[in-house]
Formats: sequence, structure tokens, C-alpha cells
Amino acid sequence: MNKICFLSILWALVATGAATAQDVRYNFDKTTDFARFKTYKWVALKDAAKVDDLRDKQIKQAIDSELAAKGLQKVDDDSANLFVAYQAGIGQEKQFTSYNTAWGYGGGWYRGGWYAPGGSSTTTGQTSTIYTGQLVVDMYDSANHDLVWRGLATKTIDVDAKPDKQEKNLSKAVKKLLKNYPPPNK
Repeated sequence: MNKICFLSILWALVATGAATAQDVRYNFDKTTDFARFKTYKWVALKDAAKVDDLRDKQIKQAIDSELAAKGLQKVDDDSANLFVAYQAGIGQEKQFTSYNTAWGYGGGWYRGGWYAPGGSSTTTGQTSTIYTGQLVVDMYDSANHDLVWRGLATKTIDVDAKPDKQEKNLSKAVKKLLKNYPPPNK
């Protein structure tokens, strides 16, 4: 009995962790030689939704840290090999949870006629909002302004979390996102 209880608890923990895990995807131009990129500069994307100044600094610091670990140097002039930009989105999903307390027999055909016996039913519902934060990082070749690498991390920005948790979650997501940068050369 203890083994079954332990396995049930373990399964529940694994399922909970999988449900809240960050999803990371990336794509890149296979014809680009990423070894030639040594410097980068931050650029703003036209028509991209803006985030508050504090979150902007946190996002850029997390990306700067990972790019420095990859050997890229940040510059402020147009001599950069790469232009780096990001977009952050905080979306909302509505979730409706309901519970029905119905009991009794349902209606149906009985001896040639419709039968609708008595019974009781109560439906209770609750609506909640789930925030899903996404971070998209784009890298452009500065020579011809072509997009050469794009990464997307979901469940990255949680506006309801405490500041330390937000920063830790963001750093973890950026590290995971840039894990495969630069892509391997053929």
C-alpha cells in the first residue's frame, strides 16, 4: 500500500512539473556562418509591444549575460556583427472549472413514452485567469539586416510572481533559450 501511495505522489509531482515547464523553441538560417559573429548591438523592433523599464532591464541583462558566456561582446555603435532585439508578451487565458452534483435517473423512453423522473442537479463554476508570458529573441545579420536566429520561450514572464522569482525564472528561460546558440556548423 505504501508503494502505491508513494508512486501516486511521485506521478502527481512529475505531472505538475511538466504542466508548468517552460517551452523553448528556436530556428535559424542554415546558410549562415555563426562563427563570424563576435559583437552585437541592441535594437528596437518597430511596432513591438513595450514592457516597463524595469522588466526591459531584467530581460536585457539576462540575455547579455548568456551572450557574454557564448563569447559575444556588446557594443553601442553600428560596428556590431549582430543586431539583437526582443519582444515580450504577457497574454491571458481564461479557464472555467465546473462541477456537477447531479443524482437520480436521467430521462428516456419507457413503455412507449418519454420518462423524466425526479432528481436534483447543481452545477458550480469558477473562472480564473492564467497569465502566459512569452519572450522572443531575434538576431539579425547587421550586414544585410536578415533574420538569422529566432528563439521563443513561453511561460517565462509571470507578473504575479515575487521579484526574485521573476528574475530567477527569466534567467532560467534565457539560459535554456540560448543553450543551442550558436547552432552547430556543418
